[in-house]
Amino acid sequence: MTDQAPRSGGTRARRRPRGEQLMVPRAEFRSYYGRPVIKAPSWAARDIAGYFFLGGLAGAGSVLAAGAQLTGRTTLAAAMKVSSLAAVSLSAAALINDLGRPARFAHMLRVLKPTSPMSVGSWLLGGYGPAAGAAALCAVTGRLPRAGAAATAAAAVLGPAVATYTAVLAADTAVPAWHGAHRELPYLFAASATAAASGMALVLAPAQESAPARCAAVLAAVADSVAVRAAERRLGMVAETYREGRAGRLLRGAQVLVGGGAALAALGGRRRAAAVAGGLALLAGSACTRFGVFAAGLASAEDPAYTVLPQRAARGLLPSQ
Repeated sequence: MTDQAPRSGGTRARRRPRGEQLMVPRAEFRSYYGRPVIKAPSWAARDIAGYFFLGGLAGAGSVLAAGAQLTGRTTLAAAMKVSSLAAVSLSAAALINDLGRPARFAHMLRVLKPTSPMSVGSWLLGGYGPAAGAAALCAVTGRLPRAGAAATAAAAVLGPAVATYTAVLAADTAVPAWHGAHRELPYLFAASATAAASGMALVLAPAQESAPARCAAVLAAVADSVAVRAAERRLGMVAETYREGRAGRLLRGAQVLVGGGAALAALGGRRRAAAVAGGLALLAGSACTRFGVFAAGLASAEDPAYTVLPQRAARGLLPSQ
């Protein structure tokens, strides 16, 4: 392998100011036999990116449900409890589908390994799912209110971890676009989850109970934008994977949808049509964020330039241009 600047087509070209003449032939970066330096994850985008999105919706929804219950917004609380149960059920189904056999998920619960995000995440889902289910069941039937309150509290306590542990899971890999943003990715996933939960609340809840969801939507939009920019600054040249190709289109769409949805939620007041439109935009934007981050990870793993050159540049091993 050569320690030189990459170009496009499996490699990347370093931009130069307009009018500057190239004095030497453009250097190329090649890996052995043109193969990726690391093995890209074999995860299916529909299953795992969907699992990321649905888990975030469920976890953040449980927090919003607990807050609604404490403030007497019973319709909003019940709606978010049911939506969180549906989301975590679909999330688990997507994970099991990617694993291939349901028994594989059960096997991950045989031991608890605190140093493994996958092991911790499996136990989080194992504890959160029953709590979310009990909270939704009590809310729908109106029975066992004390048990329902306890289950709601338990789901709210576990909810933030359920919404963000997938960011730790992704960052724990060797994939450059994920590992390089290991500090910012949990914040981005938290903001995206909050956007999804507030969007669901705006769609399902009556206008007179949606004030907390409108506030959460605005905060989520700001946090989402800040987290993406911070991740791009830290990633350096690898940030190209967040701006180009399918990932770039998805993440730009996410910014427009989340920002537009938050604006509709904030400016629409109690108008039902504006609330529903804003909520749907927030849900779609959150999904685009998760699928965009997933696509960026795959792109960075498939191009050897993003795997080796950032490491060599950080160590001062690249020749001057």
